[in-house]
Amino acid sequence: MPELGKYAGEVLAAYGGSIAILGGLVWLSIRSGAKVRARLRAMEETRK
Repeated sequence: MPELGKYAGEVLAAYGGSIAILGGLVWLSIRSGAKVRARLRAMEETRK
């Protein structure tokens, strides 16, 4: 762990916020992909 000095709290909060935002974006992408796959599967079934 690098020495962050007197700004350790702010830097760690920024890291935490960035990780949370990236995690949320990944989760939303996975969820959206699952919904689209389900809709595509349903459309393919009705087409047959």
